[in-house]
Amino acid sequence: MDLGITGIDTAFNYHGFASHATLREVGRDLLHRFTISTKVGFFSGRGAAEHSLDPARLRKALEQTNRELGCTPRIVFLHNPERSLTGTSPEAARSTLAVACAAMEDAKTDGLCEEWGISTWDPSPLLNSIDATAPRPAVLMIRCGLLVGVQTLQSSESLAEKWSDETTRVWGMGPFNCNASDPVWSKFDARVFLRSPQDKLSQAQAAFRVAYRLPQVSTVAVGTDDPTHLRELADALSYEVDEQAVHQYRELLHRRAHSQSV
Repeated sequence: MDLGITGIDTAFNYHGFASHATLREVGRDLLHRFTISTKVGFFSGRGAAEHSLDPARLRKALEQTNRELGCTPRIVFLHNPERSLTGTSPEAARSTLAVACAAMEDAKTDGLCEEWGISTWDPSPLLNSIDATAPRPAVLMIRCGLLVGVQTLQSSESLAEKWSDETTRVWGMGPFNCNASDPVWSKFDARVFLRSPQDKLSQAQAAFRVAYRLPQVSTVAVGTDDPTHLRELADALSYEVDEQAVHQYRELLHRRAHSQSV
């Protein structure tokens, strides 16, 4: 809150399926001052988490989420729906996803969330799984950043174009591909994607800032247990992205992908 951050993103299965109860315990009287987004789709199985889009399981998870948080989440995402759609026929995928979307819409109507959305790590399987008659998500959460491959970038943008309207928001996640200390961040200067001045900007700050343009997103969810790191990322938002540099980078990605396919 001191850094101006008012949103917390979590999931039903995070922290060993205890994230909601833990968040309520830690947040206590401050929790209501944050916008809470969470996800459902992974469930506790025998020895490992399992994925399901079964509407009854989704509904039960949403009810449990409200009890454990002690408040109604602002947004609930279907968590990586592609996990249950990959390997099925297009007809089965469309039917399964449409039923799950209807369950989320019913949950919103019944007051279990204010809005619902789709959070996907690999949007490709969703492109042919959309039923035009099914309820539309209010928010799409997709991968973003310099480590997102051109195919995922293209699929994410196609999904946003196909499944959104003028009210749909697009969020990003994983700007460091889940590892901000990866050696890759020391092998090139991400600051070339930002306008001057850049002298006081770190590589992590530059990579985080440009993630808002790869692809175009309005919000980026990032995880950290280091308040200093979080402060640096918040400070990076004051810098301007060099749109021309991003455009040239995307062209290079497309050329490389084309040459490899040929």
